[in-house]
Amino acid sequence: MNQTAIFWPMMAHVLLVYIVYLVLLRRRAAAVRAGHAKPADFRERSAEPAESVTAYNDLVNQFELPVLFHIVCLCFFVTNGANFVVLALAWLFALSRYVHAAIHLTGNRLRHRHPVFVFGIAVLGAMWVFFALHLLGLT
Repeated sequence: MNQTAIFWPMMAHVLLVYIVYLVLLRRRAAAVRAGHAKPADFRERSAEPAESVTAYNDLVNQFELPVLFHIVCLCFFVTNGANFVVLALAWLFALSRYVHAAIHLTGNRLRHRHPVFVFGIAVLGAMWVFFALHLLGLT
């Protein structure tokens, strides 16, 4: 397997981050146009307007758990350990972030969002287990 294939799920996540930034910018602009916020309000981030708070929270989420995803992907690449199973797990994690973001940015129903988050964290945990097994020479 081509080791650089591990970068595509990472790129998919990067694309998601840019999409969420775009949603956040649009929602903030709408809040300013509606008179619910002033541009200066975003300087200190003391209070996010209701129109954009879920987008802001989702953006923050994209820099929490996914940091461990990008690290493990790089670890697999550097150690020549990316294989079909790892790549499948990486795509599942990236997909879970898209579904999580879609739920977060629309209805934001916790009963739908939470299981997707748990699925993603389990997939990421499996990636780290596979990496440990790879380091031990067991894969």
